[in-house]
Amino acid sequence: MKAVVITRQGGPEVLEVRDVPEPTPGPAEELVRVEAGGINFADNMTAMGGYPGTPQPPFVAGREFSGTRASNGERVMGYTQWGAFAEMVAARSPLLWPVPVGWSAPEGAAFPVNFFTAYFAYWKAGLLDNPEGSRVLIHAVAGGVGTAAVQIGKLLGVEIYGTSSSDEKLARVKELGLQHGINYKRQEYEEAIKELTKGEGVDVVFEMLGGEHVLKSVRCLRDFGRVIVYGTATGQRALLDVGALYAKGASVHGLWLTYLSQKPDLMRQAWQQLSAWAAQGHLRPVIGDVLPMEKAADAYRLLLERKNFGKVVLKI
Repeated sequence: MKAVVITRQGGPEVLEVRDVPEPTPGPAEELVRVEAGGINFADNMTAMGGYPGTPQPPFVAGREFSGTRASNGERVMGYTQWGAFAEMVAARSPLLWPVPVGWSAPEGAAFPVNFFTAYFAYWKAGLLDNPEGSRVLIHAVAGGVGTAAVQIGKLLGVEIYGTSSSDEKLARVKELGLQHGINYKRQEYEEAIKELTKGEGVDVVFEMLGGEHVLKSVRCLRDFGRVIVYGTATGQRALLDVGALYAKGASVHGLWLTYLSQKPDLMRQAWQQLSAWAAQGHLRPVIGDVLPMEKAADAYRLLLERKNFGKVVLKI
């Protein structure tokens, strides 16, 4: 079968389409014929050797996919740690979900990582049960997780602030429910939050940049606020001054879908709510680009260069 292979550690240039053996499913796994794969910042980190737990190259790239069960042809979408960008993947049965009626294969491939991450961010923030009057700042609001978080935030009724690199992207996300867009290339977002909230700050920040942005996000909080950290897109270790947390009773929470995906009860709870919202037509992945698997390197670069809007998907 054909697959996108990480041939060595490095940037997008290390990706090659190669012929590899079909996978053999292990315990609690089954084969899926893959039609599309969703690309995440974690995939770039994996290629560079910076994502925990991945094997040494060469190995098949990809952690998110949609296709059909080899056993019965049912349309499914799924999540794994690697091996998704191939014509066949051996996936854990508990991490396969039916593709909602009327969705395309790229939409199915764009769902698991983005929407489970966004859902768990609201869960960690304590906003699923008590969202009233809350303000949420979402970094990279025009990306995959960002657009998912805006859709969920609109359903919860929170006041949504978001950062992005262009006015055009922010305008498109406002159609999804974003209320306050901040172009970080034109205005420092910390100052923008002060202005927009009249100095009060927000209750929660969804943070996936790393480096100085963790500390800056803490400074965007009002009393007892929370920063939910779920990524390091800058590739830099988080900077954090614990004294800044003391000053306003704030906290920083880590969120790692790799870890949470091993908690069956949590995943079932999340899927129950997400699938209900999707069935009601409230949630739908935003697809920015769909490229053939032979263009995997170009797809990875779209994320690295912040040129994506919504999800970048590979057609397998």
